[in-house]
Amino acid sequence: MAKDEYTIGQASQQASSPPRGPGARMGTGEKANDLVGTWKKLLRYCKSYLPALIAGVLCAVLGTLLTLVGPNKLSQLTDLISSGMVTGVDLTAIARIGLFLVAVYAASYVLSAAQGWIMAGVTQRVSKRMRSDLSDKIGRLPMWFFNRTSVGDILSRFTNDVDTIGQSLTHSIGNLIHAAILFVGSLVMMLITNRILTLTAIVAVLIGFAAMRLIMSRSQKYFRKQQKSLGAINGHIEEMYAGHTVVKAYNGEAEAQRVFDGLNDELRQSGFRAQCLSGLMMPIMQFIGNFGYVAVCAVGGALALQGRIGFGVIVAFMLYVRYFTQPLSQIAQSMQSLQSAAAAGERVFAFLEAEEMADETGKPGAPDDVQGAVDFDHVRFGYEDSDAIIIHDFSASARPGQKIAIVGPTGAGKTTMVNLLMRFHELLGGQIRIDGVPISEMTREAVHSLFCMVLQDTWLFEGTVRENLIYCTENVSDEKMEAACQAVGLDLFIRTLPKGYDTVLNDQINLSQGQKQQLTIARAMIADKPMLILDEATSSVDTRTEQQIQAAMDKLMEHRTSFVIAHRLSTIRDADLILVMKDGDIIESGTHEALLAKQGFYADLYNSQFEQAS
Repeated sequence: MAKDEYTIGQASQQASSPPRGPGARMGTGEKANDLVGTWKKLLRYCKSYLPALIAGVLCAVLGTLLTLVGPNKLSQLTDLISSGMVTGVDLTAIARIGLFLVAVYAASYVLSAAQGWIMAGVTQRVSKRMRSDLSDKIGRLPMWFFNRTSVGDILSRFTNDVDTIGQSLTHSIGNLIHAAILFVGSLVMMLITNRILTLTAIVAVLIGFAAMRLIMSRSQKYFRKQQKSLGAINGHIEEMYAGHTVVKAYNGEAEAQRVFDGLNDELRQSGFRAQCLSGLMMPIMQFIGNFGYVAVCAVGGALALQGRIGFGVIVAFMLYVRYFTQPLSQIAQSMQSLQSAAAAGERVFAFLEAEEMADETGKPGAPDDVQGAVDFDHVRFGYEDSDAIIIHDFSASARPGQKIAIVGPTGAGKTTMVNLLMRFHELLGGQIRIDGVPISEMTREAVHSLFCMVLQDTWLFEGTVRENLIYCTENVSDEKMEAACQAVGLDLFIRTLPKGYDTVLNDQINLSQGQKQQLTIARAMIADKPMLILDEATSSVDTRTEQQIQAAMDKLMEHRTSFVIAHRLSTIRDADLILVMKDGDIIESGTHEALLAKQGFYADLYNSQFEQAS
């Protein structure tokens, strides 16, 4: 790979803000924007589209050069007409110049249109690739990354930031090249035509450069702050919408509105300042252009009266002065757009360059004919963004086909243990082995392929009931799908839906939390993996449905190693082994009867539930 070619994941890590509660502002720790560096990355990212970009640039260059030919020919046409008033008008010469001008301007239009078409095509392909790379990147990021970054902020990079970059590629680059060539070309043509008038125009325009530089130096920080504020307000809206029920239940509307108003006001202020300074460009440049135009007309008129230049020179110079001053406003606007795109590009590339999970290309897949023996050998773990140790010294063994229950108070580390078993996080010490093979020696995908997982928090996507049930499981027969739904007591309800199993789940189909949980349990039964993880899977269903699901799950767990996290201890009395966790360690283990006989922590926990119930 070429040294200067951009590749995703170049940076070792991304500086991110720590996780906060709902409504907290995200992404406030971004570094200062590097306009040149970010655009270098963006151009390297577009390297595969370089031929098309060059073609677009050439069209812009040629179209602009043809435009510059026009004033010189108009000068000749004016001189022909003015001299012909005395000696007679040469209609043939005038027609020849006129046809030449028509051809020149038509060719210039065609080239400009081609440049716009080419750049639009490149922009859409770059935007598509960037969104695809962002989507692919999500799958390679460690779980702790999403604890640091709000969902709304990530979505803002997919939508607002990518769109900002695309618009800049479409318009700003072509306009900047056109304006730069028009500026330099008109200057050269003016010097060739008359140096005195050229000096007059330059003095007037220098004022425009000074004003443009002053405004650009002040506006960039507001463009960067505008992009950052936009990501923050998107994150807040997403959080408040996702937790709308909780917000209303706790009468948190006023607090949510207060936070939103603060973020909205920050966005308004940064947006106002950025757009206000940007809006000053056009009036200033128009004033400078008109000032230069008047100055050239006054000086040109004086020179014409002295007989030092002809009227054709004045006509040509009037157009060249327009060409000379007009690019200043275009350059200023293009630079503002480039700066805004750089602020967006910095956020996109910060995401693309975030630290990824280690590459596992050379690791083998899952072992053949997995029996389901699982060993936790002195496991030690702490989250990547914290120095605190959550799991201190965890050791346990599960034999094939056993039902292992993990219980303990909130914060004991129960869910953390199954997350480690699934390799959602990496260990700080010790090993977890499946059939004697450390999971660290298998790919993450291989580990995931060994487990069905049913969480307390259900997840359904907008699609048919059938698609939700057979999610990522191939060659599922209707009989198997319907049998799983019958086992969890969901089949009858599904058949009452408008299109049965082909009903699309959306806002118009209201499923209770219990029905959603039944559907996710049926999904796990259909997946039919060697091992099973249940994280309080029946917490949202009634007692009768729980008994029905429990019977189905008992059948599913036959000959499968199962890990069950339970808060209602009455549901795990038949477990082969109960592991009692507290503060990241196993303090007791055994069967339900044996643990009760010990009269220890488990017995106190079990009896306390019945005391609370009574």
